Amino acid sequence: MRRFVHLINVVPLLLKAQKPIATSSKLFPKVKHRPYFISNRSMFIQTQDTPNPNSVKFLPGVQVLEKGHTMDFPNATAAYCSPLAKVLFRIEGVKSVFFGSDYITLTKTDDDIEWMVLKPEIYATIMDFFASGLPILTDAKPTSDTQIHEDDNETVMMIKELLDSRIRPTVQEDGGDILFIGYDAGIVKLKLQGSCTSCPSSVVTLKGGVQNMLQFYIPEVIAVEQVEDEIEIRTKVEFEKFEKKLEETDEKGK
Repeated sequence: MRRFVHLINVVPLLLKAQKPIATSSKLFPKVKHRPYFISNRSMFIQTQDTPNPNSVKFLPGVQVLEKGHTMDFPNATAAYCSPLAKVLFRIEGVKSVFFGSDYITLTKTDDDIEWMVLKPEIYATIMDFFASGLPILTDAKPTSDTQIHEDDNETVMMIKELLDSRIRPTVQEDGGDILFIGYDAGIVKLKLQGSCTSCPSSVVTLKGGVQNMLQFYIPEVIAVEQVEDEIEIRTKVEFEKFEKKLEETDEKGK
């Protein structure tokens, strides 16, 4: 998402030149991959940092989902349909799991937990799972929100096309995704997933990068709005209550 933020200043120029955003090496410099290899398990895993310091991409070197597809597991309850996500949530410190076509993005619970402590167990869990031959998903299908439907109007079809061809590939490269939720009265409703969910630059990305691009191509678009599901809203409310209690306890202790 950090690379996507650069679009704020350069999107107008790039769009006029009609150059494909996702293929510009100057805009999106490659992040150095860190390999991890255990010979007795015969699996080579790479890791890639994301703009979110609490999220890391793990590339097992094998296909996770079909190309272009993603699957988000914001909590352990949502992992009921994925044997792989289930075992990853058993690792203490893992907050959420996200699958891409050839990577797995893991987000840790907070800054106090070090990646150097988490990574060895994550590596071992991923390698053991792929060696087991179990299916990655059972009774669920990956995200297909940008599929064109017969009842989609022209504006919605253009929004989905832009998201699918120019915006999502860049965001997925950073270990996350942007889902199309709906369009109404000029407002495009989108949902952030994976490393983008709690990324410090998520708002800038939506308003600066995504909104600018959609408005350039589609004059009907007035603004972009981020949508949160009920679980995320409840979690945020409970966290705010917890922080308030801590502050009150600190005040009493003084």
